[in-house]
Amino acid sequence: MRPLMIFAAGLGTRMRPLTDSLPKPLIPVAGRTLLDRALDLGRAAGAGPVVVNTHYLGTQIADHLAGQDVAISDEPGTILDTGGGLRHALPLLGAGPVMTLNPDVVWTGPNPLAALDAAWRDDMDALLMLVPLDRAAARQGTGDFSRDAEGRIARRGDYVYGGAQIIRPDRLAEIPDRVFSLNRLWDLLIAEGRAFGIVHAGGWCDVGYPEAIPLAERMLHG
Repeated sequence: MRPLMIFAAGLGTRMRPLTDSLPKPLIPVAGRTLLDRALDLGRAAGAGPVVVNTHYLGTQIADHLAGQDVAISDEPGTILDTGGGLRHALPLLGAGPVMTLNPDVVWTGPNPLAALDAAWRDDMDALLMLVPLDRAAARQGTGDFSRDAEGRIARRGDYVYGGAQIIRPDRLAEIPDRVFSLNRLWDLLIAEGRAFGIVHAGGWCDVGYPEAIPLAERMLHG
C-alpha cells in the first residue's frame, strides 16, 4: 500500500458563500461530499495510511471523519499551503513516495491514483496526473505543463495539473520556509528531469467555485 495525503485545509475563498460556514471538502456534489469522493478513490486504489490535513473549519472535517481509518494532520494558527502541509504530515505518512490528492476535483473514468501507481517507476521523483486543457471542465486560466515524448514535464503548456500525484517528499527538507507550495518542490525536480506526467483518460472537473457544481454533476451523470 502507498500512503495518501488529501489536502483539505484550504480556506475555500472561491466557493463563497457556500464556504462561509462549511469547509469546501464537505460540499456535496451529486449527493456525496468532495472529501468522501476523494476517500473513495484512495480506498479503491488500496492507499494507506490515509492522512487528511485540516485548518479552516477543521473541527467539522474531523467530526465527519470520526470513526474512519483516517489520520488528521491539523494545522492550527497558520495554514501551511501544500508543501508545508505535506511536510507537516510526514510523521503520519511514513517514508517513501506519497500519493497526494486535491478533493476539489471530480473524476470519471479510470481511478487516477491507481493509474499513477501503475505507471510509477524508480527513476521518477514526481509523477503528476495531467488533463488536456481542452478537456478540463470549469478550469479557469491557462495550462500548467507541457510533456515530452518520455513523459517528462516542463512549465507552461496545454496540460492542467489534475490534482493527483505521486511524489518523493525527501527534498522538502531543503526548503527553509514553513509555509510554501509544492510548486517549489516541483521546480527542483523539473530542473533535474525527474518530474513526469501521465494523461488522465476520463472526465475531469475543477469544483473550485459554486457554478462548477452543476457542471460536475452533469459529468457524473453522463
